[in-house]
Amino acid sequence: MDKLRTRTRTRTSFTSSKWIATVASLWIQCSCGVDTFSIYSSVLKSSQGYDQSTLDTVAVFKDTGGNAGVLAGLLYSAVTHNNNNWGGFGGPWVVHLAGAIQNFFGFFMMWAAVVGLIKRPPVVVMGLFIFLSTHASAFFTTANVVTGVQNFPQSGGTIVGLMKGFLGISGAIMVQVYGIFCEGKPSTFILMLALLPTFVTIVLMFFVRIYEANTVDDVKQLNGFPIVALIIAGYLMITLVLENIFSLSLGAHIIMFIFMLLLLASPLGVAIKAQMEDSKRLSQMFSSESNHSKENPAKDTLAYHDLPDGEGQVNDALDEKNLPYEESMNLLQALRTINFLLLFLAMVCGMGSGLAVINNFGQIGRSLNYTAVEVDNLVSLWSIWNFVGRIGVGYLSDYLLHTRGWTRPLMMSISLAAMTTGHIVFASSLPGMLYIGSILVGICYGSLWSLMPTITSEIFGVRHMGTIFNAIGLACPVGSYIFSVRVIGYIYDMQATGEDHSCFGTHCFMLSFLIMTFLALLGCLAAIALFFRTRRFYQLVVIRRLNHSLR
Repeated sequence: MDKLRTRTRTRTSFTSSKWIATVASLWIQCSCGVDTFSIYSSVLKSSQGYDQSTLDTVAVFKDTGGNAGVLAGLLYSAVTHNNNNWGGFGGPWVVHLAGAIQNFFGFFMMWAAVVGLIKRPPVVVMGLFIFLSTHASAFFTTANVVTGVQNFPQSGGTIVGLMKGFLGISGAIMVQVYGIFCEGKPSTFILMLALLPTFVTIVLMFFVRIYEANTVDDVKQLNGFPIVALIIAGYLMITLVLENIFSLSLGAHIIMFIFMLLLLASPLGVAIKAQMEDSKRLSQMFSSESNHSKENPAKDTLAYHDLPDGEGQVNDALDEKNLPYEESMNLLQALRTINFLLLFLAMVCGMGSGLAVINNFGQIGRSLNYTAVEVDNLVSLWSIWNFVGRIGVGYLSDYLLHTRGWTRPLMMSISLAAMTTGHIVFASSLPGMLYIGSILVGICYGSLWSLMPTITSEIFGVRHMGTIFNAIGLACPVGSYIFSVRVIGYIYDMQATGEDHSCFGTHCFMLSFLIMTFLALLGCLAAIALFFRTRRFYQLVVIRRLNHSLR
């Protein structure tokens, strides 16, 4: 009996630890400081003597690093699925450590070049530094997203939305830190980006592990995290409004920052509560099964042996073998499918145009006579709307898939249609439209980062998910290069005048946004095609598989 109790306690600890793993992953994600290029792009441009096209070229290195996570996916597969080959010493922490090393080296060398510790590097070398600094986030995200999907397979949209959402809001968090510790010193901000994410990752990486045991109540308990996330986003929104209306003292900034840290700590409370409920439920379940086996030993043994090979499960397996879906494909197999190409095209148009907007927020704002404070606020607002899109649409896609049968490619089509509208709003250049456009494009851009990895896991399988969704993620820097360098940068430099290569007026970006409007519409059409191609697959396989797992 004591042996059985020991097994019960071990199993309980094993199951509940995935909640702590989720909290550690969220904290790593929110420390990354992505989408803050606009904060330090001006000092990078002035210290290195770049024109706008050169700065946009450097930004492409940044975008490529942040989205070229194929190596991260391959490393994750090697250290998790082949853990025995590592003597049991592998795990997601290896991917985190690789990311932390790249983060520190990339940002530190960029800081050294900006402040003059090293000679001014060639553009390609500076591009390598910024590539490494953002390539780290691809390693962090791969480890956290794929681990989360494996820990919560019934709620892929929610868990991906959480991980991508906290990554998106990390920019707004870092802007708050910038305002307190290095206001007006963007070079110091670069050094902070070298130190803080590296420290947080090294401290937390061993808590992120794969726990394959899952329970039916995970969905209900997991919903506590999106609620906390939306509260954090709401608080950051209020903070930005207060800073924009009132001239707050340093003491007020510090108090608000401390309260923000307390909110960021609140997911730990959700995890502890979920862990306690798991422990209680599993203890009751084991006690009930033990009593049942004592009363009906022969019947229980028969049921135990019959359950895995039941007729219904055999029929389900036979039915799924006859269905046209691409479960458990590797990257090379996925590359040869039309579904991969459609998804990649949709992401080039959607993610590429969205990222081009955030990369040029500083120049767009200045061309329309926005102040530096207003531009910084727009960057923070973008991070918040990006966050809302990732969290909200991730959760909404799970809800609509379970309750209405709405597939995720359909949700992606809707998001791209709304993004098309956002680019039209930007092109209008009317007063205040920069705020409205940032809401539309920010939410839609975030939703794509939530939907794309989940669609990948459902169509191509979870085994090679890290490699495949990172390969599709390359569409983001490809699109960013097309829109930022060949469209926005080229047209801006044609309009720019003076020694500082500046442009002021509505004409600076209007044509660029009209071009991006057309291509975002093209991405919407690609997503619609993917919806029709996968509609039967979702109806016959994905929804049935989810319902079966929940039963």
